[in-house]
Amino acid sequence: MSGISTLKQSFKGDVVTPEDAGYTEAIARWATNAERRARIVAFVKDTHDVALALDYARKYGLQVAVRCGGHSTSGSSSAEDGLVIDLSRHLNYAVVDPEKRTVRVGGGTLWGTVDKEAIQHGLATVSSDINHVGVSGLLLGGGYGFLTGQHGLAIDNLLQATLVTANGTVLTLSEEENADLFWGIRGGGSNFGVCTEFILKLHPQRRTVFAGIVIFPPNVLDDLSTVLRQWWATIKDNEGLLQILGKDHSGNDAIILSLFYNGSEDEGRKNFQRIFDLKPVFDGAREIPFETLNTLANAVFTHGNNYHLNGVLLSGGPQPDVTKSVFKKVSELNAAPGNEVQHSYLFQYVSQRVTATVSEEATAYPRSNRTVSLATLKWARSAPGNEEAAMRAGRELANIVAEAEARVSGGNARIYGNTTSETEAKTTVDGVQVLDDSNSRVLFGPNYSRLQRLKAKYDPENVFSKWFAIAPNPDA
Repeated sequence: MSGISTLKQSFKGDVVTPEDAGYTEAIARWATNAERRARIVAFVKDTHDVALALDYARKYGLQVAVRCGGHSTSGSSSAEDGLVIDLSRHLNYAVVDPEKRTVRVGGGTLWGTVDKEAIQHGLATVSSDINHVGVSGLLLGGGYGFLTGQHGLAIDNLLQATLVTANGTVLTLSEEENADLFWGIRGGGSNFGVCTEFILKLHPQRRTVFAGIVIFPPNVLDDLSTVLRQWWATIKDNEGLLQILGKDHSGNDAIILSLFYNGSEDEGRKNFQRIFDLKPVFDGAREIPFETLNTLANAVFTHGNNYHLNGVLLSGGPQPDVTKSVFKKVSELNAAPGNEVQHSYLFQYVSQRVTATVSEEATAYPRSNRTVSLATLKWARSAPGNEEAAMRAGRELANIVAEAEARVSGGNARIYGNTTSETEAKTTVDGVQVLDDSNSRVLFGPNYSRLQRLKAKYDPENVFSKWFAIAPNPDA
């Protein structure tokens, strides 16, 4: 392979090609359908390695992808016949400074590592509610979690980042240094370079919290929806829940809640008393170690399956009519003859009060008082028919929510990039492949023009274009 021996001589990390042992593991992803056969996987050790990998890709015309946790369902962390800059092997650390209440995190670190290291000092930050998600992906896309009600989005807790740009330049980003790019990465994802390290703000956190799974049968849906609507009207910053419409472990239609209260079990049960009064058929809620909180959904979102996600932001909290329509559709899809796809729909409810204190223009991620919702499709057997069925079902379910959102928001629809299986934004015009940035315009809303100007300044050749690509335009 051209130049590969020269790259290996200068490279501190590991360079893996299809001929090498461990290649299959190197291209494996959380979602099997997101795997691509890369020409080179570069497990970088530092910023110098990243710059070398980018130079090699530019020299040989290879598409570049960046991998942290590998959770992208669209394949944005993979590159067919391209080069993957993989941060997960060597840049996977979390070092806490308890006096400053900060944590220094490698670009390839998983959130579970951050949770475990920080809580040893009685500290925590906003992290993913699935702890095997990578820090970089969730953080750079915005980042909602159970602690969002108290501490905002993950990007609101980012103090500094180290970024390698498309031309190999290493920059430190903060409010005081390279502030334009610091603005851009907070919501702009991987569009501007490779983040090799972050410094995050930590907050005092009790060692145990009240949390767990409770399950209800379908006939409780109306009453539960009423209770959740009442609960949302007075939601506190230190609580939240996930509502999943789908099937329980026995294969029965069910409404599953993952409850969270940042307090003791006595306080948590009193807080959610109206929910427990509806008599769940399963009650797994209890006082647990804080670091266990973000593992509660891990058994559902396991590695090695095929996944498709379709996310919509929803205004106004729980909406009983929307919930009922979505649950009905989920049940129909799961019961269809010959179906091999597991259909479910998730609503994430946390207080938006702190998030809303940050202006829409303060970060690339545009603020809105909306909750995250997403269709989640999962299937084991890799077959074109299953993927097509999952994508079709994802659109149908998301459309139910999107249509309701359009009525509430006056047609101002918004999507959340971290929960959307958006394929690479390329289209063909007159035989030439060009960038289609229509989804990016929806995602970034009023901030898109500023992002285009940043893109023209730091990545005019669109080296980083695997996730909601931005069309460079200095005059936007």
